[in-house]
Amino acid sequence: MVAKTKRDVQGMRRANQVTARLLRELTVLAQPGMRTRDLDNHAVRYIQRAGGEAVFHTQNHFPAAINTSVNDEAVHGVPGDRVLRAGDLLKIDCGIRLDGYCGDTTASVIVGDGTEPLVERAAVLAGARDALDAGIAAVRVGGRVSDIGHAIERVAHRRELRVLRQFTGHGIGHRLWEQPSIPAFGAPGTGAVIVDGMVFTIEPILTSGDGRVYLAPDGWTVRTVDGAPVAQFEHTVMATRAGPRILSVVSSR
Repeated sequence: MVAKTKRDVQGMRRANQVTARLLRELTVLAQPGMRTRDLDNHAVRYIQRAGGEAVFHTQNHFPAAINTSVNDEAVHGVPGDRVLRAGDLLKIDCGIRLDGYCGDTTASVIVGDGTEPLVERAAVLAGARDALDAGIAAVRVGGRVSDIGHAIERVAHRRELRVLRQFTGHGIGHRLWEQPSIPAFGAPGTGAVIVDGMVFTIEPILTSGDGRVYLAPDGWTVRTVDGAPVAQFEHTVMATRAGPRILSVVSSR
């Protein structure tokens, strides 16, 4: 979407703030002993109260309201009876459509307050978070979407991590997945031109392994072949002439 009206800007902002509040609640709830299904149940109730739709389910027929991917599960983990353990590297991906506008955001957490995480998992998490920050900082009206991916990949290389190139960010608006694609890699100065009001997700997915993945028998969950941990962070961002505006953050108001 290119948000050209006040209604579009406000609609995208509200949908993403509602989504961000859900993600914040889920990261607090994600404690040892919690089943991933319990997190999904909380998300279903939250979305119903907000008057929204679980857009992963309604738009793409995903069998849950959220994605919960643990450790070597890269993306699209299906919530179920898996019990979270202290030290697990959990990715929670939330998507909501509210009043015709979509919100999308992801965070990675180490499960367990005060848990001393495995060094490898902690390093991947920190790298993915910093890669997201670098990608957002590269957003410029008049720039190119590849500038974002180039900034992300530079962080990954410095941290000796690998970007999972199979998965990209995307335009977002009235539908969850719109054009353009926002790769997390590549040379700068190529791809679609970033224009004022363009709304898209930036979502680097990094691993400490070789980057090979496979589809699990459930038909959804993607896992690393070598069992290496994966971390992902995602924000929905609007490009403006004043700089990037992160929509998927909880307002202080």
